[in-house]
Amino acid sequence: MRSAHLAAFALAALLLPPAAARSLPLPGAPSCPVFPASNPWNRPVDTLPVATNSAAIIASIGTGIGLHPDFGSGLWDGGPIGIPITVVSGQTTPNYRPEFDDADESDPGPYPIPSNVAIEGGDDSTGDRHAIVVDRDTCKLYELYSLYPNGNGWTAGSGAVWDLGTNLMRPAGWTSADAAGLPILPGLARYDEVARGVIDHALRFTVQRTRRAYVYPARHYASALTDPSLPPMGLRVRLKSSFDTRSFPPQARIVLDALKRYGMMVADNGSNWYISGAPDPGWDNDELGQLSRVKGSDFEVVDTSSLGAGPTSATVTSLSARRTGQGIAIRWATAADLDVLGYEVYRLAGRERRSVSGLVFRTGASSGGAYRFVDRGVGARPDVRYLVGLIYPDGRRDWFGPVAVS
Repeated sequence: MRSAHLAAFALAALLLPPAAARSLPLPGAPSCPVFPASNPWNRPVDTLPVATNSAAIIASIGTGIGLHPDFGSGLWDGGPIGIPITVVSGQTTPNYRPEFDDADESDPGPYPIPSNVAIEGGDDSTGDRHAIVVDRDTCKLYELYSLYPNGNGWTAGSGAVWDLGTNLMRPAGWTSADAAGLPILPGLARYDEVARGVIDHALRFTVQRTRRAYVYPARHYASALTDPSLPPMGLRVRLKSSFDTRSFPPQARIVLDALKRYGMMVADNGSNWYISGAPDPGWDNDELGQLSRVKGSDFEVVDTSSLGAGPTSATVTSLSARRTGQGIAIRWATAADLDVLGYEVYRLAGRERRSVSGLVFRTGASSGGAYRFVDRGVGARPDVRYLVGLIYPDGRRDWFGPVAVS
């Protein structure tokens, strides 16, 4: 009965024009988008060209390996199957500043973490233990990796905070709760989307070996390998348009149709061709299991250069911070200033990150500029470091640093 009911949803969706499909908010946060329609996760890639190195990269991942849904219903090894999502009201949920193993590349928070927060693999898991928390009041996304309770607080490997209404990315070179420095939530297959009949965004997937590189919109790599046939973090692949999905059951077919139109991005090191989703009792594991009939050879790498390269039009070529009699002088130089609104200096002190400069307007020179800001309010603290943020007219930011005080 569940399959017949879902088939009716799917048939209704197929009768709608493509423009009718919209990014679906979470059921518990109906006022919050899952990032803007212009976000790379939400942009279709079915008409983009195939990358010139597609065959070599697909071969390195495995042409004969089947697609594997790393999500479903029920339990596996005592825990839910997939990466769960917790929706909270930030006004009533306790806030914490977790102790991070990778504090240098983590947002300090605070993070709204309820006592019953859903953790990947369950409370007793020893795996990645991702936690995805959405504050429905502020439309903020909080993602944590390797989250564990610790007395009256929490510890985590890393953490990142996202504004679901913007396309702001991580600082260049920074991780997130995912190795690629990407948000996890927008790449999860969700049952409420399948019940609607369409998934209208790219999915997240893992590969065993990645390259020491990342491509937009990823911000971080997690490998020492430099073989050009290996995929970089952020690589986008799609199911070939010639692949016939008609013989697949409804749930699997909806996933495959999304992989044709939106594709999937390399987000972490893990098992080859494992795609991610959120656990839900509505999933039919037998239907999802049919995805293993799809092999690596059925995919191709997409040339996503037309989607943009991210905020790279201005580059900081030097950055220093020196203690003077007036305070700490932060100096930076840029290669070009034409496409940025300005700059902002952030002070990092322990687990605190604070803007100390306000907006420093650009020079507007195509040859770049030289800048100086003195932080007069730092005092004698020995543990401070500084970041310089590049601010773009559309609200995006890129980051350089941190740099220690000399």
